[in-house]
Amino acid sequence: MTTALDLTLSPLARRADDDLAAIREQWGDLLAAIGQQPAAEWPPRERAGFLDQLAADDHTEDDEQVIEPIVGRLPLTIREHPAPLNLDALDAALAVERDLFGLADRVAAQVQRPIRTARDNRGRFATDQADASDPARWHFQAPASPGSRAYGLHWAAVWIAGRALGEDDGDGLFEPMPVRLLDEVTATAREARRTVERALGRDGRTTDLAEACPWCAGRLTAHTRPGGEPVVTCSTGEACGAPVDLDGRRRRAWRGADLVGLWVGLTRRRAAGA
Repeated sequence: MTTALDLTLSPLARRADDDLAAIREQWGDLLAAIGQQPAAEWPPRERAGFLDQLAADDHTEDDEQVIEPIVGRLPLTIREHPAPLNLDALDAALAVERDLFGLADRVAAQVQRPIRTARDNRGRFATDQADASDPARWHFQAPASPGSRAYGLHWAAVWIAGRALGEDDGDGLFEPMPVRLLDEVTATAREARRTVERALGRDGRTTDLAEACPWCAGRLTAHTRPGGEPVVTCSTGEACGAPVDLDGRRRRAWRGADLVGLWVGLTRRRAAGA
């Protein structure tokens, strides 16, 4: 449902909000990818949710080891990796974190009200501690404190989006964002999103899979697009007996939860041919 507030938002603010939300949603995948070898096959081994679900669903009573899904337990902050296995993912995560933290600093410097002062019981002016510790405030990094950086990239992205959207804290903490600053926020968020999706192989590429369709032996092709879910299609078309819907070009297409079924089929066919 469209609200009156939505109608007053500029296209730049909406775009920045969308890109920052996409970064947050994929951040766990990117950080998990740091500890995984880059894979030549599709899908990339980034510990995506549907592969974890597959591990749980395809578990049988004869399995000696239970593989627990890790959905909801992905890391949200960059951790020390003694020997990171995917340097591209690590470089992307560090670059995005640096860019968004720096952007939050610049936004705060322009739109956030300085900390108030108040008279103490001796009549002297002192820092208003309640205002200084306001959780809505962006806290700058200092030699003895990481400031708001301690809360990770998720908080930085949410905070920046709130300033772009003109959210009001009710206490006059923030000024409206100048147009030039909004341009910078939009451009930085878009580039950060591209960096994340490029590192995860979600930047609009097409990959011919080495394995054939488990149902008809047709050629499988994987498609990714920025901001969209991955899709795998079969070249056979309607004649393929896979239990999934057809796409606009009349090809069997696996997307979302259906990808689990395809992965199960490929795994079983691989095991049968071993």
